[in-house]
Amino acid sequence: MSEEILINITPMETRVALVENGVLQEVHIERTLRRGIVGNIYKGKVVRVLPGMQAAFVDIGLERAAFIHASEVSDREGQAVEAITALLHEGQGLVVQVTKDPIGTKGARLTTHLSIPSRFLVYMPRTPHVGISLKIEDEAERDRLKQVVSACVETEGVDEAGGFILRTAAEAAREEEIRADIRYVRRLWSQISQQTQAAPAPSVIYEDLPLALRTLRDLVCPRTEKIRVDSRETFQKVEIFVQELMPAVQSLLEHYPGERPIFDLYGIEDEIHKALERRVMLKSGGHLVIDQTEAMTTIDVNTGAFVGHRNLEETIFKTNLESAMAIARQLRLRNLGGIIIIDFIDMVDEDHQRQVLRTLEKQLERDHAKTNIIGITELGLVQMTRKRTRESLEQILCEPCPCCTGRGIQKTPESVCYEIFREILREARAYQAGAYTVLASQAVIDRLLDEESGNVADLEIFIERPIRFQVETVYTQEQYDVVLM
Repeated sequence: MSEEILINITPMETRVALVENGVLQEVHIERTLRRGIVGNIYKGKVVRVLPGMQAAFVDIGLERAAFIHASEVSDREGQAVEAITALLHEGQGLVVQVTKDPIGTKGARLTTHLSIPSRFLVYMPRTPHVGISLKIEDEAERDRLKQVVSACVETEGVDEAGGFILRTAAEAAREEEIRADIRYVRRLWSQISQQTQAAPAPSVIYEDLPLALRTLRDLVCPRTEKIRVDSRETFQKVEIFVQELMPAVQSLLEHYPGERPIFDLYGIEDEIHKALERRVMLKSGGHLVIDQTEAMTTIDVNTGAFVGHRNLEETIFKTNLESAMAIARQLRLRNLGGIIIIDFIDMVDEDHQRQVLRTLEKQLERDHAKTNIIGITELGLVQMTRKRTRESLEQILCEPCPCCTGRGIQKTPESVCYEIFREILREARAYQAGAYTVLASQAVIDRLLDEESGNVADLEIFIERPIRFQVETVYTQEQYDVVLM
């Protein structure tokens, strides 16, 4: 199993693709104007305490107040969690970390149990505990890692409390690599502590790494064979980051200077478009129907045109097996989180049911997000959860369609603008033209002439050609044409 990480950089956004054996498995998008805040540490102020919900709202300087539950403030667990009124009061200052981005109408989720991640471990300055990722199953390796951390902490001679969680990437890591990580997170925590003393509330104390660097920290694993970056400037930043924190990864880095966009080279753009559709076609002729709602995501499995060669049970079993593999990939690709209900085609044979569930579990082992398969209900539905910390691909790229009162989705004017920019770059590299005319809807043209005017000007300088705009009232928001003049 080989992996490649592709990093596509433009001034407007950073996009990362994780490709396994030539097949896209994950896409991460971070827009310059709308960066995610998971992992950021803030000095906030409690604005409202809700005894009935055992929670409070905290102002951390965002448009909407963030939410914190009593269990994320108290050091006790389960039924022993203290009352929120005993823990917090209005006007109180509070140092918190974001665990979930604001999604839809919901504000960010917070915790006071701070953690600072590095390549091999997560430092918890307020929790004196050493834990190891459950994905490291070898007992001898788990013991070795515990001893390495204990030895490192003792030789570093630091008295302050704090604990560590060894990440999956720490498996087989050398002692000096873990020692370097411990020094890094301790140094970072010292800076954060100093800033906390002087900063007013609300204010940001620490921001997590930008997507390109976060990707290297979180996604690189022993299976990673190549990391390709299509921006010279970002490549240089990545090189410096890798030299300091991940020297073993240096040989995997590669700058991609090609004329053809890197995502086109690997067929990523087409896969992203497919990942926004409800229906996912299977090779057998069957298909999945994926519906994402605020409460949960439902996935329906259908045999479609697949009729099998022997009998109905064989047809159903083969379709469900293929679906289990496809579903695991779609959860990662679309970044679907929360409660997920899968309606496999009913199977009579219990052994078939076990094999399908086992296949799903096996495929989910490579998922970087925490997943939990709860089992099959009396109705034959598979219940599972997948940890949700950031918006799904659909939530980033799309918005509810006003024409269908929210029943469907459409790409935002921002997304369409960026598609137009990429199309113009593609055309400029392939054909010689005196100028370009963009035909699009009113909303898209308005954005191109307003918020994106600076990017348009930069693009005109880069391609050395003028770009004109024309509103087409019959075009939908997603429709556009780039005409060579």
